Amino acid sequence: MIIVLTERLICYLELNALQEEFRDVGFTILGFPCNQFGMQEPGKNDEILPALKYVRPGNGFVPNFQLFEKVDVNGVNEHALFTILKNACPPVGDSFGNPTNRLFWEPLKVNDIKWNFEKFLVGPDGRPVMRWFPRVNVSEKSEWTKEVLFLIKMNLI
Repeated sequence: MIIVLTERLICYLELNALQEEFRDVGFTILGFPCNQFGMQEPGKNDEILPALKYVRPGNGFVPNFQLFEKVDVNGVNEHALFTILKNACPPVGDSFGNPTNRLFWEPLKVNDIKWNFEKFLVGPDGRPVMRWFPRVNVSEKSEWTKEVLFLIKMNLI
């Protein structure tokens, strides 16, 4: 299973393609919208799916993976799942960019999630396995996908 923070347009399309490609091997994507990064997910929970369908990406888009309600992934109100994931997997970078006007939580910690679409790979036993930077391409032929396929084939996840 992969757990992903969601927001960027192209990433939704990539995640649908990835879910379709790996569905038969038990791979599941779980998406968690978050509004802590540049306030890019300001809508209410019941507005997220219609916005995806009609606005961004639009054209009747419907995610083929589980999309949960918005959560905080960093700071004092962070969801317990993300505390576990961050404690189990080392941070993917040490830079927050310009936190003064783009990040909306306190305190900032080195293992915090840096931006939307940071990815966590969780094994079938529920153990967090790996973590990837938000900009890592998850398209069908990417190095990331090859790495995940290798882990699946070796029964490491």
